[in-house]
Amino acid sequence: MATAHIRSTFLSSLAIAALVCLGGDWAEITPAVRADTSSLVRGGPSPNIAPSGDRTGPASLASPVMATASRLTPAPGRTARPSATPKPRPTPTPTPSPTPSSPPALSACPIFPATNVWNKPIDNLPVASSSATMIAAVGLTAGLHPDFSAAGSYGIPFNIVGAATPRARVRFLYSDESDDVGYPIPTAPLIEGGSDRHLIMVDTNACRLYELYDTVLANGAWTAGSGATWDLGSNALRPDGWTSADAAGLPILAGLVRYDEVAAGAILHALRFTAPATCAGHLYPARHNTGSRSCSAYPPMGLRVRLKASANLSGFGSQAQVVLSALKRYGMILADNGSPWYITGAPDPRWSDDVLHALGQIHGSDLEVVDTSGLGSG
Repeated sequence: MATAHIRSTFLSSLAIAALVCLGGDWAEITPAVRADTSSLVRGGPSPNIAPSGDRTGPASLASPVMATASRLTPAPGRTARPSATPKPRPTPTPTPSPTPSSPPALSACPIFPATNVWNKPIDNLPVASSSATMIAAVGLTAGLHPDFSAAGSYGIPFNIVGAATPRARVRFLYSDESDDVGYPIPTAPLIEGGSDRHLIMVDTNACRLYELYDTVLANGAWTAGSGATWDLGSNALRPDGWTSADAAGLPILAGLVRYDEVAAGAILHALRFTAPATCAGHLYPARHNTGSRSCSAYPPMGLRVRLKASANLSGFGSQAQVVLSALKRYGMILADNGSPWYITGAPDPRWSDDVLHALGQIHGSDLEVVDTSGLGSG
């Protein structure tokens, strides 16, 4: 897939937190601590910055609190940190491309509670006043693109594991924001192709999600850029400012388009999408950001976008209609940098690529940004 993670750099002795409030539409935008502050807006509206830490809902707009860095350890980036001695990338053990096959069912495990922000409808929420600016920044004339296929050559697969799957230790490049636990990596795991090499594992005995970024097996040992794990029955977020296997610090599985949902006739959650350029801030539920631009002109990680209610779906095939209906009711959440309006899904041989490619008839002009200032989990 055409995504790439770009990390922020940091001052060694100063942690800067800044925020741009976009017309009161967004509950929280927390910028990354970084060395280059040239793109931060000055002399604008009074900032609303929520303190760092886990929470189950958006910050109040009534009482903004200036946030300062609580850790001296800089947040990681997808590129090597200037202060660190570059580590040579291990030579990966060659792994054959997986033969396309239907992913196993996710059993009875929920993909987070029904009250989770991913699973909440947003079709009745107001349009953000910044909508036109944000849509134009991502791509007004760019079309939707399904970043998954029937051939299995692109998309993010997932692996079903359980209590009997051996746990492996993983050495992380960005260990300070990775979960140092045993990861249930199967003998021949399905790993995303391309440079991101995401590895997703769902333990259906414990209902726990494990995700790795830039996963490599070399000389019998596993390494990854970063890794995170979630209890699928909980609404708990990662610490504010922390990444995950995704740039926004969010779970990837929660936003994947999966064939079993489409075949059942409905996707009941928000989808994951990418944008070419993002700002130096993130919006709930995102916990991390990678951009360096002004949040008055570019979208933050966590931005929620939906298909306009007026969009006519009658000319689309059944698979595309299910995806577009979900975009009207649940929308999609910006989670990574990449091509404009690329929607992430799991590969499956039962997809009709011709039907899905018709999604490109929907352009940025058919979308709108949602005001999620009152939206939270729980």
